[in-house]
Amino acid sequence: MRLRELAGARPRYGYRRLHVLLVREGAQVGKDKLLRIYREEGLILRSKRRPKRASHVRVPLAAPTEPGKRWCMDFMHDTLTDGRSYRTLNVLDVFSRRCLGVFARPGFRSADVTTLLDEVIAAHGTPEAITCDNGSEYTSRLFDAGAYEHRIAIDYIMPGNPTQNGYIESFNGKLRSECLSVSWFDSIADAQQSLDAWVRDYNEVRPHSSLSNLAPFQYVARVIG
Repeated sequence: MRLRELAGARPRYGYRRLHVLLVREGAQVGKDKLLRIYREEGLILRSKRRPKRASHVRVPLAAPTEPGKRWCMDFMHDTLTDGRSYRTLNVLDVFSRRCLGVFARPGFRSADVTTLLDEVIAAHGTPEAITCDNGSEYTSRLFDAGAYEHRIAIDYIMPGNPTQNGYIESFNGKLRSECLSVSWFDSIADAQQSLDAWVRDYNEVRPHSSLSNLAPFQYVARVIG
């Protein structure tokens, strides 16, 4: 099971590197035996010409059965009244559809994403997995190291297939139509203030059709008690 978890978190690692990680954790298993298990579990890498980045998790993730187990995240772009562009990083809990944050910045580096993710984890706990695309902000060594430190499996969608991250794509559409497309912002601070207010309304008031027309907070209260 631990081999499957590590292979899922690091989809471009072969059995030799996975063996190193297992040994670091104290597992007593030889390379030959690990290779046999690796093959039996169907974890063998598909070779590609000059692979540059991870593609997607090889082990299908089980559907979350409670809040906080699986998150998804994505970027959006917009412009201010003076024409300057900015981006938002949106983070969503898959089970409850609760928005864990929409963060506006002029731009995002991998270090920025890693720092913000640490802040979200500090506020809401650590998920078991996060679904995201193959952007450089998510495939850098820094981000990978942060995910490994928190023991989070990164579920990369296939390049060019945004529907594989359908929950966050649906959320992005709502955010665009109900907030970004109906407002003008003079500054990123102004945008962040409006985004925070919209997120509160989304989590606490806005009916969600897939949650029996409950808001995420109401849905969690009813399901979890």
